[in-house]
Amino acid sequence: MTDLKTDEIRARVHEILAEQAMIDPASVTDESTPQELGIDSMGLVEAIFAIEEGFDITVPFNANAPEQSDFDISTVGAIVHAVERLVAAQK
Repeated sequence: MTDLKTDEIRARVHEILAEQAMIDPASVTDESTPQELGIDSMGLVEAIFAIEEGFDITVPFNANAPEQSDFDISTVGAIVHAVERLVAAQK
């Protein structure tokens, strides 16, 4: 994957989460939580898979114990930052 900028990562994460929630990407903000977007636990797992595929990364996320993960899913912004770190670690 080429050198992605923060804005590109943010836009793609917003698109993935919006697609999962079946809403307009413009409705997604960094302050939104997955729950506020209408994404349930199954939807979140699917979104994580889409993020892994979209960025060619492996997300350290255990759906059975999300609170024990290093991948913060509390807000969209936290997800963006976690993806940025994983993408940067690939280099």
